[in-house]
Amino acid sequence: MTNRLDNPLQNSAVKSRQIAFFAAFVLPVYKLLETPSLLARFAKGDLLVPAFLHFVVQAALLSLLVYAASRSETSLFERLNARLGKWSALVYALLALYFLCIAVLPLLDLEKFVYAVFYDTSPTVFSFAAFFIFAAFACTKGLKTVGRSADLSLFLFLPAFLLLVAMSFPATKPDNLLPLFGESAKSTLDAFAYTTPHFADAVFLLPLIGNLRYQKGDGKKIVVGYGVGAAFVLVFLCVFFGLYSTIAPREHYAFSKIAQYFPVLSIVGRIDLIFVYMLCVVLFFYVAAPLQYTVYFGAKIAHTTRKTSISAIVCFGAFLFVLFCNKHYNAIYALFCETLFPVFLFLSIGLPVACMLFNHKENRNA
Repeated sequence: MTNRLDNPLQNSAVKSRQIAFFAAFVLPVYKLLETPSLLARFAKGDLLVPAFLHFVVQAALLSLLVYAASRSETSLFERLNARLGKWSALVYALLALYFLCIAVLPLLDLEKFVYAVFYDTSPTVFSFAAFFIFAAFACTKGLKTVGRSADLSLFLFLPAFLLLVAMSFPATKPDNLLPLFGESAKSTLDAFAYTTPHFADAVFLLPLIGNLRYQKGDGKKIVVGYGVGAAFVLVFLCVFFGLYSTIAPREHYAFSKIAQYFPVLSIVGRIDLIFVYMLCVVLFFYVAAPLQYTVYFGAKIAHTTRKTSISAIVCFGAFLFVLFCNKHYNAIYALFCETLFPVFLFLSIGLPVACMLFNHKENRNA
């Protein structure tokens, strides 16, 4: 029987439905911020091609993850503990470090976005601190809060996204996307490479799937959920480039702007901002998730269920990073997207593939 002391956070397990909802309604929202303008910058009118390639690769890696999870009644992390024993702490330390790195761009993007959309006047340097209070509280609650946020995101993301797209559709010119495959293969590959940090989706779901005690049909739910989220992003990219065409690379935080050309808004005012705020709540869930993962793995290393101190250290450190490094936003973005993209590409593929090492049959009651 699995020793509870070896798995102090087993009660953080989430349901397959929640993982599917997270893939469908939380993962897409971050890709509506800077990713469209980055794709348009490198791939121009062919921005759908590198995005589609990313989704195909990530769907294949996600399928590997759920296959590995399906091979035993015990979770992947339980099998890792059983196989590696005390050395599993090293794996958890590497994962904690990875998710700290993954959190960098979303944190900087969220800060810039909040200041650009929520404030008409110049905000103070501490205006963004409220997010870290929310994140610190979420981090103390374990991964179950990630699952609950996924359930809530269904009612926030879906109506807001569909209404924003519907409001922007009359001003969209689909022929801006033509001709398909009109750019060089180099442009497509550059766009694929330089947006790799924004598409590490399989690894982003790894902590959730790693705690899943697989039941029949769970894998299909998760993969279908991811496919739904990918479809949302591809539809948004079509609308985005259909609206902005050649100026698309300059249009940042597009989901806060795309509906502003809806004719009715000139009469009733910017009611589209209601839906933007709904998406922002989902965005908060997304950006908090890597910090929650870091605290989760930190607690596993310490063999404790008390995460308050770890949460305070991680979230306060993240706050100081944003406070002092936001002035270097462009340099950090270039470092992650144009210099370190091979590292992110290697890890986004390597970590799910490595989980296949733990796909052996093992009964939890053995």
